Amino acid sequence: MMQTMNGSCRKGDKTMNPILFDRTKAKDFAAIGRLCIDLNANEFNRPMEETRSFTKYVGGSPANIAIGMSRLGQKTGFIGKVANDQMGRYIQGYLEENQIDTSSIVVDQTGAMTGLAFTEIKSPTDCSILMYRDNVADLLLQPSEVNEEYIKQFKVLLISGTALAKSPSREAVFIALEYARKHNVIVVFDIDYRPYTWASPEETAIYYNLAAEKCDVIIGTREEFDRMECFEQNLERDDRITAQKWFGYHAKIVVIKHGKEGSIAYTRDASYKGKAYPSKVLKTFGAGDSYAAGFIYGLLQGWEIDRCMSFGGAAASIVISRHSCSEAMPTVQEITDYIDQCEKGIIV
Repeated sequence: MMQTMNGSCRKGDKTMNPILFDRTKAKDFAAIGRLCIDLNANEFNRPMEETRSFTKYVGGSPANIAIGMSRLGQKTGFIGKVANDQMGRYIQGYLEENQIDTSSIVVDQTGAMTGLAFTEIKSPTDCSILMYRDNVADLLLQPSEVNEEYIKQFKVLLISGTALAKSPSREAVFIALEYARKHNVIVVFDIDYRPYTWASPEETAIYYNLAAEKCDVIIGTREEFDRMECFEQNLERDDRITAQKWFGYHAKIVVIKHGKEGSIAYTRDASYKGKAYPSKVLKTFGAGDSYAAGFIYGLLQGWEIDRCMSFGGAAASIVISRHSCSEAMPTVQEITDYIDQCEKGIIV
């Protein structure tokens, strides 16, 4: 019989949470991977070339998710590398302000730079990102800089696909995966495909598949899963076929996102569709990171999968209505209030 924080799951209950966390571990959530700077346009409804001012935020998908988890009250840490410059110090300081343990963040000594992401907000549905990722510090994390004793303290480790794009970061992630599996740490894979970091579709598929084989929860868009299937014959892009492959490895849950059409979560025996919530959309980016934080938080609470999805969906609706990603990550109370207001018809 499976046990969760909320008590026993009923045998045969198709909505039960299939993830078993080691509740003896002192800390909740750690992420490994990209730490960068987002520079979000302050001027809306105009192209990047006409935009003159931007606001600086901490960015990078795993960083945003870690900040989201900390805002949700989870004991959170980060494994990564920052540049030895003003931006690197800003990132580390911001994480510490948000009660994220930075003892496993290494400062680069090679002269590498902090990655930059300039965002363009032409309209609520037409947004783009201009990335500067040459010689960035986060991709220089060495396998020897990943601490086994640190990872074993956490219930969950999140890996991000961008960190698999280059060596030595790639090898550092695989070492982290081995430590997590060795010490019964649940692993979540946020696919986070960024085309500018990869040499070829084949390289992308190979390393994504090798990582996904070791993960308990896999989260990505339909397009991201397509990148993983370039050697396979899923011509209909059938979500069930995609999900079923991973249940032959370690996966217990596969979440496939379809943008405005919502997300579907699959377990070995069932599928679930989370409730969608309205939003006064300002920009489109940040939704996936806030969704992941809300969904993982729900899993840690022992909630049923559909409730986890709805909580993540509400978190995403909040973040896309705000200017930043990291700074916009909501608290449990904010998400709960938002869901309540939506159900009462106050937010439409």
